[in-house]
Amino acid sequence: MRNAMILGAALMASLAAPTTARETYNATITRTTYNIPHITADTWQGVGYGVAYAYAQDNVCMLAEEFVSIAGERSLHFGPEGKANLGVRQTDNLASDIFHRSQLDLPALRAGTDSLDSPTLALIDGYVAGYNRYLRDTGSENLPAACRDQDWVRPITRDDMLLLNEKQMQLASSLALAAGIANAAPPGEQKVAFDLTLPSSDEPKLGSNGWAFGSNATANGGGLLIGNPHFPWEGPARFWQVHVRGPQGYDVMGVGLAGTPIPTLGFNANVAWTHTVTAARHFTLYQLELSPDDPTAYVLDGKTVPMEMSEVRVPLPGGEEAVRTLYTTAFGPVVTVPGTGLQWTDAMAFAIADANKGNQRALATWLDIAMASSVEEVEAAVSETLGIPWVNTIAADRAGKALHADITAVPNVTDTLLEQCSTPISGLVSGQATLLDGTRAQCNWRTAPSTAPVAGLLPVDAQASRTRTDYVTNSNDSYWISNPRAPHAKLSPILGAHSKALTLRTRSNFTETEAMLAEGKMDHKRAQALVFGNKSLAADLSVEPLLALCKSAKPDAGVSEACAALAGWDRRVNLDSKGAYLFVRFWEGIRRQPGLWAVPFDAGEPINTPRELKTDEAQGEALLKALAKAATELEEAGIALDASWGEVQFRAAGEERIAIHGGPGTAGILNMQISYPVEGGITPRHGSSYIQIVSFDADGPVADAILSYSQSTNPASPHYADQTRNYSKQEWYRLPFSDAEIAAAQMGETLRISE
Repeated sequence: MRNAMILGAALMASLAAPTTARETYNATITRTTYNIPHITADTWQGVGYGVAYAYAQDNVCMLAEEFVSIAGERSLHFGPEGKANLGVRQTDNLASDIFHRSQLDLPALRAGTDSLDSPTLALIDGYVAGYNRYLRDTGSENLPAACRDQDWVRPITRDDMLLLNEKQMQLASSLALAAGIANAAPPGEQKVAFDLTLPSSDEPKLGSNGWAFGSNATANGGGLLIGNPHFPWEGPARFWQVHVRGPQGYDVMGVGLAGTPIPTLGFNANVAWTHTVTAARHFTLYQLELSPDDPTAYVLDGKTVPMEMSEVRVPLPGGEEAVRTLYTTAFGPVVTVPGTGLQWTDAMAFAIADANKGNQRALATWLDIAMASSVEEVEAAVSETLGIPWVNTIAADRAGKALHADITAVPNVTDTLLEQCSTPISGLVSGQATLLDGTRAQCNWRTAPSTAPVAGLLPVDAQASRTRTDYVTNSNDSYWISNPRAPHAKLSPILGAHSKALTLRTRSNFTETEAMLAEGKMDHKRAQALVFGNKSLAADLSVEPLLALCKSAKPDAGVSEACAALAGWDRRVNLDSKGAYLFVRFWEGIRRQPGLWAVPFDAGEPINTPRELKTDEAQGEALLKALAKAATELEEAGIALDASWGEVQFRAAGEERIAIHGGPGTAGILNMQISYPVEGGITPRHGSSYIQIVSFDADGPVADAILSYSQSTNPASPHYADQTRNYSKQEWYRLPFSDAEIAAAQMGETLRISE
């Protein structure tokens, strides 16, 4: 990679220069409004050093707990029955420990460092030094209350960072099925009861919206980007804002996840980029035919192959251990999913193969993206490595070009392979996972060594990318449509559905974007209105027919008050939208009903179909029953039918309740917030997180942003909820990027650290 080679040469030159021991790590940290750190370092070691120190200042307890998780020691410190966050899913600590101890292959990761470029290793080692420096400087007794004087807070090593990266690479694949891997057991062995489902296809658990507008669609003729990732409000998958200046002109502002030594989503002087979780599948399942004599042996190409058994030992409180035997095949570990046909029986079992297992290319890819000066260079960065794990890349540049690249580490599964290697039950799970025949080695992923940097991955020329001068956008549907004027030709189904119904959130995206552009070209003000429009497409499609149905409802239907509440609703999820929660509960109850729409989906009109809610006879009766049920649910929860959305959905910060706008994507709401019940209402679990609007003028990037859940996870910090209040009030903040802007927004003295 061109940029990686330049960066590597610069690092080697810096290492060759005479240094003292105290100059190995050196960085400055300047904080501006909302506690955003601006980190400057002359070396990549220094960059990682400064980023880690600043991150620990804001989130040390959460990061320390994450290092406990990847070490497989949650049961020891927090009890085996406690809960662990795995992205947006939770599992018990014991299953989490078993997964991390068995599926994160440290020896292989260590061996893989031989192929890493120098900047990547320098960033990792700098991060280790910076985190450990913070622990030494602060002292265990002075840490935040959540981890003060706890023996699970410890210094880290390079191994910890390798493991953390490996976990993040599997966030949307194996990690989502971690409990199914940890608890897979053959017939006859004691089964562990647990809940697990395959990833949902109608609304991803990890989602996002992203837009890139080109010269034909913007007010100033340059590029404009809107990033609106939907990520967890709690746990290590939270974003954190940072601005980094490093070697070779590296100057990037944006966000990263816990343990990331550089921003992975953000902007530089010429390019802005964001990511959305792709509809492509980054793992496949294999159906195994088992030996009639042994359920731990499977048939491959007519021969019986014993599964590899490994004993996993997890330390427990009191010096005890939990011991579990796991089983692995030529395709990958055995996995079981309760409540589906994917269970281990005497006749069959299932294994998972993950395209991101061992992916150590991502950090170098994000370095190359950060050094790009055009969207063409961004596209080249993601193409050369196939290191981006499970997200689309959407970018806009100063010249006014807009890019959507659905180019990731995807299994090389072609139409032909799917046709030849499907099983009798592949179709039953095809909407959620790709299931292949595990009785034949020829059903392994195809190898394309001339066009893919890693054997078994789908080559770049078989994936989807486009550059335009009007706009591209994605809300987690497939590559098929990122601009309604130019649908993409059909590619392998492993990349997502083609010519199939879009989610309501995607349809809302296109509807609202087109309406906004019809009124004028895109600028920051219009972009802000687009992101926080808070309209519900489901409401636009269904409320009027439902209210007409209400007029004919019998008195004993019990919906008169609910109908009145919906009649007074503005069809949005703004803070003052009265009756919104009633509709959300109603819609959740009916959205999967068959025969809901009079006009079915039409691939020739994907933005406007299906439509026209059916309200006749039995369907109308079912709708009224669902409305009455939703009203009862609210009454039982003590919530008024016409309660304002801001009364119902809130974020608690001590005794303060901060009202939160936005709502579920399944209701066709762009500003997605998925919430769970708490006393008095609901609170966000994941949804709109770091929102950025970036354009370019003669002086540099112009960026407005909000981090919905704020910088710090420490409740005692003044920055625990400051931006959450901004999000509530829809108050954007102009990010300081230049020296003058940083100086004007500076808080306190610049911190200089070195060792």
